[in-house]
Amino acid sequence: MTEREIIDLLTAHDEVGMNEFMLHYSPLMKYIIAPIVKNEHDREECLSETAMKVWDKIGQYNPGRGSFTTWLTVLVRNTALNYCRDKGNYDEQLTDDLVSSEPSGEEAVLKKELRDTLADALGRLNTRDRILFYRKYYYMQSTAQIAAEVGMTERAVEGRLYRIKKRLRE
Repeated sequence: MTEREIIDLLTAHDEVGMNEFMLHYSPLMKYIIAPIVKNEHDREECLSETAMKVWDKIGQYNPGRGSFTTWLTVLVRNTALNYCRDKGNYDEQLTDDLVSSEPSGEEAVLKKELRDTLADALGRLNTRDRILFYRKYYYMQSTAQIAAEVGMTERAVEGRLYRIKKRLRE
């Protein structure tokens, strides 16, 4: 079944769509949840909570803003962080809504400039460094996990991340 067919079934709240969604996307969701939610039982609960949010919020997915996988990735990550916060591990709650109202005036300009500057700096990194950065600081993966999956030593990953952060600061 194609991604578009799954999205259409989910939008129609067809249970076949949820079954297909879980079949195709649960490995990705588990991969994102695992470094954030440490307890195995809690991971399963978080996965279920995330699936229900997809079911409830599929109408908010806008293909014009990005791919379905990107939308799902953000939803999974934010749900996992909120799950931990609710358990007492994080202080602030992240919104599940991927479309936020923009601040007005000077605030909006400053926010856009900061976003553009960061995007430009990340865009100047080579692909391998950008992937390392996202894995560590966006997906919150451990250095050991990153090292094992990209074929580097932990020390090499730490050194490369240090140099990446230094370049980004400059």
